[in-house]
Amino acid sequence: MLVVAIALAGCAYEYDDGFASATESAPAPAFTDAALPRDPSTRQPVSGAELDAWLAEVLPATEGQVFHTGFGTLEADEEREETTAQLPSGSYALTLACRSPRRVSFTISHANKELVDLNLRCRTSRVNVVYLPADAVLTIKVEANAGANFAYRVSRI
Repeated sequence: MLVVAIALAGCAYEYDDGFASATESAPAPAFTDAALPRDPSTRQPVSGAELDAWLAEVLPATEGQVFHTGFGTLEADEEREETTAQLPSGSYALTLACRSPRRVSFTISHANKELVDLNLRCRTSRVNVVYLPADAVLTIKVEANAGANFAYRVSRI
């Protein structure tokens, strides 16, 4: 029995528990910060060629028939209202976008009935799909509490 005890005392069992030992040095992880602050200038309204470039980015070419496009610049606490020509019946995509440090309000109505009432967070585009009767005329109202660029498109789908 003494021989078995001496023999077992000399055996050691080792296993990998997934942790590095104190003598091993693991490489330091690479620093990757997914939450880098955004450049605040990308939220400020622009004009001229910069406005044209922004417009091409937020309202890219579409395969549907475009009936109305509007865009521009608003001062703080300014409101703009525009109307479309008469539209044939059918389904339409209403694409809305803005560039501002604050939200911009879009209200789209037909015959005093609101179809879209949206406070859009800028730096995003929003597409709303609506069905319109024959000879519909849309009223598009845009409001901003801070300086802003806005853009919208009415296209048939």
